[in-house]
Amino acid sequence: MASVPLLLGLGLVGTIVVWIGSSGLERGSGVLARHYGLPRLVQGAILAAVGSSAPEIASTIIATLRYGEFELGVGVIVGSAVFNILVIPALSALLADGPLDTGRDVVYKEAQFYMLSVAALFLIFALAVIYYPIEGAGLRGNVTRPLALSLLLLYALYVFVQYLDVSDANAPSTTLDRRSLLVEWGVMLGGVALIIVGVEALVFSAIGLGDAFGTPSFLWGLTVVAAATSLPDALISVAAARIDEPAVSLGNVLGSNVFDLLVAIPAGVILAGATPVSFTAAVPMMAFLVVATIILFAFARTGMEISNHEAGTMLVLYGAFVGWLLLESIGAVDVI
Repeated sequence: MASVPLLLGLGLVGTIVVWIGSSGLERGSGVLARHYGLPRLVQGAILAAVGSSAPEIASTIIATLRYGEFELGVGVIVGSAVFNILVIPALSALLADGPLDTGRDVVYKEAQFYMLSVAALFLIFALAVIYYPIEGAGLRGNVTRPLALSLLLLYALYVFVQYLDVSDANAPSTTLDRRSLLVEWGVMLGGVALIIVGVEALVFSAIGLGDAFGTPSFLWGLTVVAAATSLPDALISVAAARIDEPAVSLGNVLGSNVFDLLVAIPAGVILAGATPVSFTAAVPMMAFLVVATIILFAFARTGMEISNHEAGTMLVLYGAFVGWLLLESIGAVDVI
């Protein structure tokens, strides 16, 4: 087993690689969105969100296929979702010039579809325990390929709704010549490749740290790996907020979370087959995610903006989340 300093160093290197990849991804996705004339909200909710979710989907696939740690992948997804909806909008609001405008499209379409995604994933975990229980393992069940496929179908509905927005909009476009277009695609895909390499290092580090400290690896996934893999979302959203593009800022966060819950988690199941999940571990995590989602929706709806005071409250709530997981890791509490 690798030493703790080596594992921490590997995690740091992985984070840096993810950051470099996300920078290329941010540039490429923005230029391509303008070339194809995508509306700003769709750019954030689809192109930038799917691209910046590469770390999460890579973590789920790598953790499940290479290490048999599906729950680590789920921990990364849920932890990333909590980070995305509490920390990133808060930072975007604090770093923007004045309160972060939300807008009705974000509040009434993106946020509500995201809440539907949370409910759908919770239902899938429950159905896994009810219809595909693991005998003698308590509240554990197998998430099967048909269950995972139902989440992908829900995401297909989300993409269809976004497609209708594209077809109804007349967004301005910037035409690129063939060579420039290939370069930008190369920059974006190269960024995704670097992100995958960085995530491999992060997953290995999380599993090693879990073994070294005698704690479940998914606790490290919920915190350290989740924050590191959320870096692309943070870069894109904060940069958009600073240039007064709140639709891209929040659209990226919510669109990324929808992709993570409805595509990244099912991807590991579809590739690996029936995958065990603990309902007792999933319920507290999903419950906190629901609370965080309700708070974000409430703050985004009041005045159609997120103020600095509300941003501070969201950061405090995330601090409480991390504190709770730290107590779990040292055995002071035993909720998960």
